[in-house]
Amino acid sequence: MGAMTDTTINDAEVEKFVRMADEWWDPNGKLKPLHKINPQRLQYIRDHAISHFGRDSGVRRPLEGLRILDIGCGGGLLSEPMARLGATVVGIDPAEENIRIASVHAEAGGVAVDYRAATSEQLAAAGEKFDIVLAMEVIEHVDNVPLFVKSCTDLVKPGGLLVMATINRTPRAYALAIVGAEYVLRWLPRGTHDFSKFLTPDEVSALIGRNGMRVTDRTGVVYNPLRDEWRHSPDMGVNYMMLAEKPAA
Repeated sequence: MGAMTDTTINDAEVEKFVRMADEWWDPNGKLKPLHKINPQRLQYIRDHAISHFGRDSGVRRPLEGLRILDIGCGGGLLSEPMARLGATVVGIDPAEENIRIASVHAEAGGVAVDYRAATSEQLAAAGEKFDIVLAMEVIEHVDNVPLFVKSCTDLVKPGGLLVMATINRTPRAYALAIVGAEYVLRWLPRGTHDFSKFLTPDEVSALIGRNGMRVTDRTGVVYNPLRDEWRHSPDMGVNYMMLAEKPAA
């Protein structure tokens, strides 16, 4: 799981996304795969938040009153929709250029998001707490994975939720997420992912459990090339998401 350090930030990984910063909101740009998969991420988060917190799914802003942290928010592809659903959202990213772009886009759209150039361990050290913590497609880009997971769990309020998404460490994931996406289809710039940093669902679940939270749901997300869309699936061989709950105080 990589060398132990006192920070989760990998400067080389951050620089990859700084180079793509201007394309965060271009659905046909270098971050096209995130735009394609985003509806599945949003549905997963929204549905589980509504169920867990007993919210009315029929209202326009069902997440009103909930405080959400979006770790590695990038340009705000998740932060903005969460805010539009009524949540009070803090979006953090170690790349200041990403935060600048996210802030400008949110302001232009009239969406209130508290964007900060910060890390999860910094917020955890400051004692901040959230009803829902999101770490979507982040864990495969950090150093010191155990510290990162601990910081994520520390940031969740008692009775709150942690939602994580990443890529499995399987031969099929290497073939599709790296060879296919980066070299054949050119969905992402070459070098975006490092196979050695991928984690299995059992590895992530174990780290979450070690920090006092319980994984209550796991789902795969698979790509249908005929329909050019992603969907939820029991198949977690490549992309997957998981939900964890913290016991109430």
